[in-house]
Amino acid sequence: MQENEAIAPWQEGKKAGQREKAIIRTSLVGVGANVLLAALKAVVGLLSHSIAVVLDAVNNLSDAASSLITIIGAKLAGKEADRKHPFGYGRVEYLSAMIISVIVLYAGITSFTESVKKIITPEEDLQYSWITLAVIAVAVVVKIVLGTYVKGKGEQLNSDALVNSGEDARLDAVISASTLVAAGIFMLWHISVEAWLGAVISLVIIKSGVEMLRDTLSKILGERADISLAREIKDTVCSFPEVSGAYDLVLNDYGPDTYNGSVHIEVPDTCSANELDELIRKISETVYMKHRVILTAVGVYSVNTRDAHVQQMREWVRECVFSHAHVLQMHGFYVNEEKKTLRFDVVVSFDAPDRRAVYAQVVRDVQALYPDYTLTVSMDTDFTEQE
Repeated sequence: MQENEAIAPWQEGKKAGQREKAIIRTSLVGVGANVLLAALKAVVGLLSHSIAVVLDAVNNLSDAASSLITIIGAKLAGKEADRKHPFGYGRVEYLSAMIISVIVLYAGITSFTESVKKIITPEEDLQYSWITLAVIAVAVVVKIVLGTYVKGKGEQLNSDALVNSGEDARLDAVISASTLVAAGIFMLWHISVEAWLGAVISLVIIKSGVEMLRDTLSKILGERADISLAREIKDTVCSFPEVSGAYDLVLNDYGPDTYNGSVHIEVPDTCSANELDELIRKISETVYMKHRVILTAVGVYSVNTRDAHVQQMREWVRECVFSHAHVLQMHGFYVNEEKKTLRFDVVVSFDAPDRRAVYAQVVRDVQALYPDYTLTVSMDTDFTEQE
């Protein structure tokens, strides 16, 4: 991930507007190119009596529809937050990407069905010409260039809808190329293989559609935040001299590059409420300015600093905790000698066969180490900290 430059709050809306305009411009290019290609292929397909070329024209129309959906999704995602949706409409982009995935999947299934029909009942009056081949060849080049451009823009703008549209265009280029090969074989040797090639390519499209849909649904369900972003945020938080550690970072995704989150910080037990308030405000402001992430909450872990014996206890407990397999982290350690209480949090890996069993064993072993203390041990979830 590239390092984020500091950005003032008033610039955020301007940057989002520029992104929306770029997505719309790219999509309009896709609409125009696909409509022209669809019209050209439809004429060629009807004149040559080629179902493959006609289906290719239909695929171009589906690409144009995908671009229109991307435009609508970008406009809706750019709406300001309101009472009903206080976190904005950024997730609409994921929904538009999902719709495009379904269109790709539907196009693949339709193409496969028609190809199978053509295998069962072959077309007898195919009439290809060199002009037909030239038109298809031009279409292949156009679709490759268009697909590469749209997908590249999608990756640059972090737009799954554009990425899916670009990938759809590149798949259509493969379909057109297979049609071109089939036409050439027929013209040279009078052997019709376009239905078989169409069936194979249709399976490739179906596979791509399923993968696009799977990836988009995964984001809608909620994926772990980008590891590099999480590390950068934690480094920023720990850059404050009062902070000895940053933990439990949670990032909630409300659309591309739109995060709200929370984090816990370890600070000395000598900090006053006023000092903590000032520190938390500075952390929240700095994280937003550097990473464009809104921290809705900053929790506090108090760290013992006045008793050397307690610091030694911390090291012994840490050694005991990390002697167990699948333990990733221990934090929030604090001892109250007057009340004889000891508390800390432990992060157990999702790779553990039984996370709760590991947690229970950690508690038993630490309790055996300090039987006179009342333990409060929380098992945390690993949201972003580890690979």
